Amino acid sequence: MRELIDAFFRERSIVNHHIASFNDFLPTIDNPNSRMQRIVDNLRSSPEDERRGIIKLDEDRTEGDVIEIRIGRKRDDRGRIDLEAKPTITLGLPVVKEANGATHPLNPMESRLRNLNYTAPIYLDFTVVENGIEREPERVHIGNFPIMVKSKRCLLYKENMETEGELTIDEYRRKLIEDTQEDPFDPGGYFIIGGTERALISLEDLAPNRVLVEFNERYGRKVEVAKVFSQKEGYRALTLMEKKKDGQLIVSVPTASGQIPLIILMKSLGMEKDEDIYNAVVSTPEMANIVYANIEECQNKKVYPPNGIFTRDDAINYLEKKFATGQAKEYRIKKVESILDRSLLPHLGDTREDRIKKAIFLGRVARTVLELSLGMRREDDKDHYANKRLKLAGDLMEDLFRVAFANLVKDLKYQLERSYARRRELKISSAIRPDLLTQRLLHALATGNWVGGRAGVSQLLDRTSNMSALSHLRRVTSPLTRSQPHFEARDLHPTQWGRLCPNETPEGQNCGLVKNCALVIDVSEGFPEEEVKLLLADLGTKQVKGQQTQLTRVYVNGDLVGLHEDPKLLVSEIRERRRSGLLSHEVNVRLDENMGEIIINCDEGRIRRPLLVVKEGHIVFSRKHVDELKMGRLRFSDLVRNGVVEWIDAEEEEDTFIALYPYDVPSRCKECKHPLSRNDVTWVNMGSRDDDAELECVHCHKTFRVKSMITKDHTHIEVDPMVILGVASGVVPYPEHNSSPRVTMGAGMAKQSLGLGSSNYRLRPDTRSHLLHYPEQPLVQTDSMKHVSFNERPAGQNFVVAVMSYHGYNMEDAIVMNRASIDRGLGRSSFMRTYRAEERRYPGGQEDHFEIPSPDVRGARADLSYANLTPDDGLISPEVLVNGGDVLIGKTSPPRFLEEETDFLTPQKRRETSVTVRHGEYGWVDSVMLTESENGS
Repeated sequence: MRELIDAFFRERSIVNHHIASFNDFLPTIDNPNSRMQRIVDNLRSSPEDERRGIIKLDEDRTEGDVIEIRIGRKRDDRGRIDLEAKPTITLGLPVVKEANGATHPLNPMESRLRNLNYTAPIYLDFTVVENGIEREPERVHIGNFPIMVKSKRCLLYKENMETEGELTIDEYRRKLIEDTQEDPFDPGGYFIIGGTERALISLEDLAPNRVLVEFNERYGRKVEVAKVFSQKEGYRALTLMEKKKDGQLIVSVPTASGQIPLIILMKSLGMEKDEDIYNAVVSTPEMANIVYANIEECQNKKVYPPNGIFTRDDAINYLEKKFATGQAKEYRIKKVESILDRSLLPHLGDTREDRIKKAIFLGRVARTVLELSLGMRREDDKDHYANKRLKLAGDLMEDLFRVAFANLVKDLKYQLERSYARRRELKISSAIRPDLLTQRLLHALATGNWVGGRAGVSQLLDRTSNMSALSHLRRVTSPLTRSQPHFEARDLHPTQWGRLCPNETPEGQNCGLVKNCALVIDVSEGFPEEEVKLLLADLGTKQVKGQQTQLTRVYVNGDLVGLHEDPKLLVSEIRERRRSGLLSHEVNVRLDENMGEIIINCDEGRIRRPLLVVKEGHIVFSRKHVDELKMGRLRFSDLVRNGVVEWIDAEEEEDTFIALYPYDVPSRCKECKHPLSRNDVTWVNMGSRDDDAELECVHCHKTFRVKSMITKDHTHIEVDPMVILGVASGVVPYPEHNSSPRVTMGAGMAKQSLGLGSSNYRLRPDTRSHLLHYPEQPLVQTDSMKHVSFNERPAGQNFVVAVMSYHGYNMEDAIVMNRASIDRGLGRSSFMRTYRAEERRYPGGQEDHFEIPSPDVRGARADLSYANLTPDDGLISPEVLVNGGDVLIGKTSPPRFLEEETDFLTPQKRRETSVTVRHGEYGWVDSVMLTESENGS
């Protein structure tokens, strides 16, 4: 069934997960509700401001005038965004602004050659409302945004190059070579900052907004703890709940020092009745006593003087005394409101109306803690991939843009208030400073230092070979510290099967913490929760009211949305709708019968893998599908839409029974007795209702029948076992015949081997690069090689090695090379280095010059040293043989700090600052390029 994998790669790039995530973030014509637009819509100019997408100037600074600037889309009276409204933020195609003010389109190759940033301008519509009078919207350039190569806003994107009708894949590749000098097999998925290629590394993190319970060792005893990483709009807050030795349930909230008893916190959130608290927590009679004891504890006058805590006001007063004792009443109220609305579970909302939702959620967290304590639930496995999410390029750029844009708006507000105080006209374009946004974005990408204190998020793209670049773009890193053991986190987890490569991981302290994606994966981009909740309501999900233990709880992205009487019917209905294309393939559902829960996920960052659907013991994928895939009539996405293939996440996989193979192949053909492997037979009656599989031998073309391995209990079948491997370990032949560490080493060496890294190596200004003169295709090839273009961009050679014992004195791990082979070019390679120089401008009007230094220049060399330089510009000519110490670029500079000057009347002596070949190196000059930077130097 490898035709499926071929169809997948015809439709998607090998780094599609990064490009798709970045495209989802960008505001484009086909993505009006982009993540960038949502950041603008939801921006608050200050924490106190209830309204979003509006900048309100301080009335104290505007002499009482009410001035508001709307930057987000319009909202109705209930605060809901009009999704039909025109987006306010737009992103252009990459351009460069020259020193003389002219602008022109910028392609990636020009960015590399001229050390430019590959960025596109961002424009935002500002609507000023002054004392209730709305002005015409003003479109203003607010900064430049880094563009990912081959994303929708890149000039290399297929649709952006289709000027004269749709291009076939071969025409597109030819156009890439002719028009842009790009390697047609370059995958894209990286940024170009200052002329260097930077890759964003996917970040693995615990799933937000999920309740995770575990035992913690404290004072020599086990303590039951529940954790919730609540996340909303980039703000992440950890809420902890634990059960103390005496049975009291306490909660730790960020920004609040100390712990709060659960019952007091629930009462302060508006759940005043003890009966409501009891119903929110208790699901079995065993829990009742613990909850009663907690309620009675709060009503104890000795513990909580003077009268105990019975009402919401009592609870609020207790919190005021605990967190703001001795402060003014107004400050105390603000402090408690900030804790309850903003710090506690922000994903459930930040208004007074959302408080009761938070109380219900805390009741659910308490229930999970008590279930763990009473032995009704196991500890959650933090390393299970259902509890993990990936942050891809789009998510990382979203975090960065949110912070950078908030800084820009803060500065704009200050500038407008200042200009208003000076009685100037209120003009956005003159008050805004686009460099603030641009520099914040570029600095993070250039250094790798991200918001939230993370380092190494952006890295220099490894261009040793095509394989190393692909592997680098598919890397996944864990935020855990490298110095500690973290045994469980480093171990291979069963849920990583088909999602992460089991072999491709570094040796040493990064082992198991730096991983690589498997060959065929999809990372979810998110689907609106509201649509799923509406569907659940239509399918008979009831609202949560009181204690209803006999019904199954339904969760969407970790949020309890209701109860259902017939869980199996609900789950099968959701799956049927997904398979018929009525529901997005992003939605995954699992029925956990042990816990009485239906878990539905539609959030972003879940790694999913494709599986073939099995119905009533028969595979849905048929021989007709195979033929149509080969002819190009069907695409991989069509099979997903028609319910033939399903994308399954780690959560839903717990609710499936997957067959590894559809049938067992005999060791020899029953007719011609030829030895057989799975590649030597064709499944003739695939998709039929027969109980046996009919196979055709490729050697004698005769058919025979074998017993099918698919039973009535199976729900899915693997597409192909090869897809569990990653890019690098997929090119290791016969990995099943080697020990695991050997395959890991082989995968590492496949990335390090020299070859043809890219076909445009003569044009690329890489600081250093290698080129193998005679790269060869491997004698033994794997099926993965064609998907990573290994034969088009080969690396390494087929060395013929003789193994000789030599009287027992043979060397271990060493090779005696054949001199004749080396003389004939075995392993011959070239090393290319780029030398750069710039004519800098200094304060005081002085500048560097490219020229042949005259004899009166300080430090000038002998005339023979400059013999190869051209008199016009002081640069060496191409095709000249140079040795270590030879001058490549003749250059003179003004004196440093004027320290050489003894007399101000004599003309200043310039100094020699020519660029020379490194000592110990020699070679030919391939090409010479003279260009101008953005600032005109």
